[in-house]
Amino acid sequence: MTRPSVFGPTFAEMRDPQAVQPEVRVRALDALAGDFLSPLNLYNITWRGPGNRIPHRVLPSALTGVSARIVVVSGARFPSGSHKVGPVYSILMEKQLDGEVEPGRSSIVCPSTGNYGIGAAWVGPRMGYHSLVVLPENVSVERFEMISAYGGEVLTTPGTETDVKEVFDRVRTLRRSPDNCVLDQYSEFGNYRFHYEVTGNTIADLVHDLQARGVGAGRVAAFVSAMGSAGTMAAGDRLRQLHPSCAVVGLEPVQCPTLFNVGFGSHRIEGIGDKHVTWIHHVHAMDYLLCIDDGECLLGLQLVQEGTHELMSAGVPQEDANALLNFFGVSGICNVLGAIKTARLLGLGPSDVVVTVATDGFDRYPSVIRRLTREHGPMGHEEALRRLELFRNAKLDWVLEGTRHVRERWHNQKYFTWVEQQGRSVAELKAQADPDYWLAQQAKVADIDRRQLERRRAASP
Repeated sequence: MTRPSVFGPTFAEMRDPQAVQPEVRVRALDALAGDFLSPLNLYNITWRGPGNRIPHRVLPSALTGVSARIVVVSGARFPSGSHKVGPVYSILMEKQLDGEVEPGRSSIVCPSTGNYGIGAAWVGPRMGYHSLVVLPENVSVERFEMISAYGGEVLTTPGTETDVKEVFDRVRTLRRSPDNCVLDQYSEFGNYRFHYEVTGNTIADLVHDLQARGVGAGRVAAFVSAMGSAGTMAAGDRLRQLHPSCAVVGLEPVQCPTLFNVGFGSHRIEGIGDKHVTWIHHVHAMDYLLCIDDGECLLGLQLVQEGTHELMSAGVPQEDANALLNFFGVSGICNVLGAIKTARLLGLGPSDVVVTVATDGFDRYPSVIRRLTREHGPMGHEEALRRLELFRNAKLDWVLEGTRHVRERWHNQKYFTWVEQQGRSVAELKAQADPDYWLAQQAKVADIDRRQLERRRAASP
């Protein structure tokens, strides 16, 4: 007899948890507050918290140095402390619907450089699966601790953030076991669909709400995000449909400028810049690529985390300075610097809203800041004020416009990873140049939700 499948929310319910049965929503919020390992928390895989509010911050101009409104949506309140739990769940749920995995029988294998692996360690056991997380050995110690705490098994590979090829090689060997199912965030479209449907529409709702509060003109002038799996970039596809003038801007490290100039290298912005162009990245929809220095991200993170007094002395309102505490991880600071750079590059003003994402919070980076202090010494008052200028006067170097020729190069760069190494066909790669390819991926959301609701009803007593 087939074991019953464990079901969580649909895409529609993740987008708007008010669509969840009221008693289930109440129990899920109780679990989030008191029983973090309860499967009920699957229904907390949403950007919205209690009261259906969307956690975010509108950064003050005294910090950003621009008049455009920089809005940061926070993923830290998701189960596992990062929005990466959403793509893990969505990929797994789609495979479960297709009969590729079965709770109690299958192990899930998740290639990662950090947050996706933490999300996999959380999701797997909640849905009845053993989680194998494959990640580089030189990411922050907090990542390993969280994966173990949630019940995942860690398998390490040599290197750092950028050494994904080694991760892929290890995953290839694990794929040979019929009991293992690989949830590849870099190629599985459940990742893309989560961010297109859930993240994109949530941001659109937030910008509408902000207009009612006197912030912006109700449209997204630009969506900015660093790229790891590039799943978050799918939110830009949805926002462009809703706001046709929205600029979609991708970020990568100066130290590993893969899309900028086919560059390579190591860097310290955990979770991004993985030295390849991902299969699910809709590169033909990206208007600009900006590179951000990893050292500036680390220095900026220490400033907002430890420089509250200095920020206030420089004109940042106390409420805003206090709200920055624990709000950001390293990639979140990268996104903020990229958003400021975008506002300056495009000449945006007070009615314009630039939206970006804080993937996680500070809880997985204390060891990173301790290392920074060992390398540079304590951050004094004058040093803190110097670091503030990294925000207020974000540099306009390392800018690449997504012209037709540049987009074609980005597209062609997929060949080396996905055709040569991962067995995709040239025909599949060429198909991604057609806009209809991406529309078809988006259109699958409604059918997946329909099938999931049918299975849920069938499983009900």
